[in-house]
Amino acid sequence: MTIVIHTIQGVRRVMNQMRTAGKTIGYVPTMGYLHEGHLALVEQAKREADIVIMSIFVNPAQFGPNEDFDEYPRDLDRDAALAKEHKVDYIFAPTVEEMYPTEQTIHIIPGAIAKKMCGASRPTHFDGVLKVILKLFNIVQPDYAYFGLKDAQQVAIIETFVHDFNIDVAIRRVSIVREEDGLAKSSRNVNLTEEERQKAPKIYEILREGRARLARGTRLEEVQAYIEEALVKETGGVVDYVSILHYPSLTEPRLGEEMIIACAVQFSKTRLIDNVIVGEDM
Repeated sequence: MTIVIHTIQGVRRVMNQMRTAGKTIGYVPTMGYLHEGHLALVEQAKREADIVIMSIFVNPAQFGPNEDFDEYPRDLDRDAALAKEHKVDYIFAPTVEEMYPTEQTIHIIPGAIAKKMCGASRPTHFDGVLKVILKLFNIVQPDYAYFGLKDAQQVAIIETFVHDFNIDVAIRRVSIVREEDGLAKSSRNVNLTEEERQKAPKIYEILREGRARLARGTRLEEVQAYIEEALVKETGGVVDYVSILHYPSLTEPRLGEEMIIACAVQFSKTRLIDNVIVGEDM
């Protein structure tokens, strides 16, 4: 049975009961419209924790002007049915008014790690991510929190935030879940046109080729130029960025250490991100 809770007070009461009973809590934060990527987080949480709680909240604080907050898909009934099928114990589904009852006057500034990749074109995005994550961690107080590596910059920033501020939660990374044709699972995929959906898997193909070129010794600058040109030619989208960086520090890459090749491509109604880690199986 999956219980849906809409209030902060309600979640705190139930989670306190679970902790008092000696249960470990695994937490899966989402913005809803669940897909296999979210459910992979749930499956890992179930393996490690006694109780699994998922939040479903489309956070306005992380959307900038003219972004797709209003377009973001929402269907709580559908999500609750999927969560029940996968044996999620609790869903926390607050309203915006419940999460932000008053104007927020204190801000969290992530710093240099948030000024590249997605942060370069979305300057307030990760401020909003950390704002809601801190609130959610304080509300749920989980033992473990699960994040997908599709949002690799977000994972790196949250790991750094938790470490730097001594937040008592263990962050668990979960690999990207993909469609059969390689497209990273995303709630935003439903906003692609039929033609865009056919071209979008090229993003992953191009990133993998870039990784293979790095493995063959091609210079970083040449690999980045290849990816940028191929994305324009093969997807028909507008390339927001292509970055090759050390992971998870998101600093200048160091050969022989873990690196990430990441990109964002803007289609007509939605922006897709994807990445590959250098050193993973080719």
